Amino acid sequence: MQKQIPDPSGHPQFADLNRRSFLKTGLGGAVFLGTVSVTAGLSGCATQPAGRLSAVGTRMDASYQFRFLNEDDIALFEALLPAMIGPGLPEQPQARNLAIAGTIERIDAGIHKFGPANQKELRQLFDLLNFGLTRVTVARVWSSWPNVTTAEADAFLERWRTSRIGLFNNGYIALTKISNVAFYGYRDFWHLSGYPGPPQYAVDALPQFQNA
Repeated sequence: MQKQIPDPSGHPQFADLNRRSFLKTGLGGAVFLGTVSVTAGLSGCATQPAGRLSAVGTRMDASYQFRFLNEDDIALFEALLPAMIGPGLPEQPQARNLAIAGTIERIDAGIHKFGPANQKELRQLFDLLNFGLTRVTVARVWSSWPNVTTAEADAFLERWRTSRIGLFNNGYIALTKISNVAFYGYRDFWHLSGYPGPPQYAVDALPQFQNA
């Protein structure tokens, strides 16, 4: 994966990801994803951004307003992040939950800044994974995402990583890239990627660093 330099404000830099297509599906893949996305919407899958989630029954910060991810997407990333980030996540349960929640919020904030083309691709990818029929037949994940274990999520990611089908390979790359940028691009986790943070002279000289 291309190394990303974290943004000193504490938010990941998604700008480089926004310049190119994530999935490169070709015509057949695009038609397939589009059909799945429409079918998922008609079947009752969540279609609207989650907005502000109640603090009751969720680990999300009730003050944050989701502008792209819906509740199904949030459950998807809650299942996948422990497999993708692995030992980078804190071991203490509360700190671990907060790290996952914060990463999902940064994923949402980053995708919200993407152009319409990449947003459309990601929406179709998420719908593919959230729609029960394609989750089982295409992703081969039998349980709904809130019930998926880390081992099952890891097995799914490995299947897509090693698949001979380009759509699955590119779906794997999209999921892991936006997740890794959102996690390792956050100041609390810079040290895990080997990035020591901005030099002190830059912090002292630039007001935006002091206000971050």
